[in-house]
Amino acid sequence: MEVLTKAELQVRFDEIAEKIRKGAVFIHPTDTIYGLSCNAVDEKAVAKIRTLKQRQDNPLSVWAPNIDWIKKNCAIDKKSEEWLNKLPGPYTLILKLRNKSVVAKSVNLGQETLGVRIPEHWFGKVVEKLNLPLVTTSANQQGKPFMTKLENLDPELEVGVEFIIYEGEKSGHPSKLIDLVKGTVKER
Repeated sequence: MEVLTKAELQVRFDEIAEKIRKGAVFIHPTDTIYGLSCNAVDEKAVAKIRTLKQRQDNPLSVWAPNIDWIKKNCAIDKKSEEWLNKLPGPYTLILKLRNKSVVAKSVNLGQETLGVRIPEHWFGKVVEKLNLPLVTTSANQQGKPFMTKLENLDPELEVGVEFIIYEGEKSGHPSKLIDLVKGTVKER
């Protein structure tokens, strides 16, 4: 597994972007913790994340390239619009999905909803430049502690990751889950 810094990512952006488009599974920093990620349209890559996380029965969230992408592909009402105005931020918004073809079926397991994020973090510029949604889920196996630094990356997760974009130890917690379909808020 290759470890890249922000500067190395910037220098090698085209090469790394191509790996992501072709289905690489990787770890990246967010505004909260480290995330396990892949191209959310690539069914095989999403299946690999599910296997690595040992998480087969819960939907995954995506890091949207921008707010326009969310508005184009999800049903937005007045309450949703209020939350969109708070982005970027440490939230995962659960919205009704209008365009089911924008993510692989295994991302949301065919449900009518999709969890979307736009974290307040420099990696957002990378996602925006890629112009495709990325699966973003905590870098851990289901039920185990999430990754905050290289030293606590689960070896069972590490074997399936092609590269990591590392920026040092993180001290955050997973994003707050705002279900705009059911009207609930959940700390994770």
